[in-house]
Amino acid sequence: MFATRLISGIILVVLALFLVGQGGVVLFLASLGISVIGQYELYRVTKMEDKLLGAVGYAAGAAYYVLLWYGQGHYITLVAIGALMLFMTIYAITFPKYGTEQVTVAFFGIFYVAVMFSYLYQVRAMADGKYLVWLIFLSSWGCDTCAYCVGMLLGKHKLAPVLSPKKSIEGAVGGVVGAALLGLLYASLFGHEMTDVANPHLACAAACGIAAVISQIGDLAASAIKRNHEVKDYGHLIPGHGGVLDRFDSMLFTAPAIYFALTFLK
Repeated sequence: MFATRLISGIILVVLALFLVGQGGVVLFLASLGISVIGQYELYRVTKMEDKLLGAVGYAAGAAYYVLLWYGQGHYITLVAIGALMLFMTIYAITFPKYGTEQVTVAFFGIFYVAVMFSYLYQVRAMADGKYLVWLIFLSSWGCDTCAYCVGMLLGKHKLAPVLSPKKSIEGAVGGVVGAALLGLLYASLFGHEMTDVANPHLACAAACGIAAVISQIGDLAASAIKRNHEVKDYGHLIPGHGGVLDRFDSMLFTAPAIYFALTFLK
């Protein structure tokens, strides 16, 4: 199991280096594909991955990406309203085929997966994006690693005893501090290459620290959804890791967090 997880992890890192390094249409299409798969995994939990509600959710997520590609991402409100109207029309006409929970999750999935994950591409498209985009991974995976190590050494107080009994408050703090230090170290190495960031050290450290807090919320939220629906993993696409949402759950939160933190901190 460990070997399978390790090999899958190495392959994921190589793919991330290639896709994020390339940016542009390559990363855009990869983000779109991952978003669709993620929506499928979320919808499968409520047994509507192949139902009409799910199809509308996929279409709405794809429509948002099309607008984003043409620089019209601010029309997300239009996509949201259009999708909600379609969901409610289907809900009413086919009643009682779908429950209110399914309609809610179908709408929720557009934002939770497609919109939030799209910020990986959006950060890469920023000025200095080829450097700043890696802060998403530092704050997400770096926080996980630091939180685990600090939790193992010093963890005494449970963070969420019912939802995730192994996580501790000490580990959570360690994850935030560790991510901030990684951001600072990263700025020390590449800050001189950033032309659009006034104070790279402060911006990178603060952005990673903020995103690390939100990353842990994202991880717990994904666990809560699985617990509510009594599933261990969202999928089995990535051997040893589960599905797309199992691997990228925290990044769904760190990507927009890094984007908006940098927007204000630059």
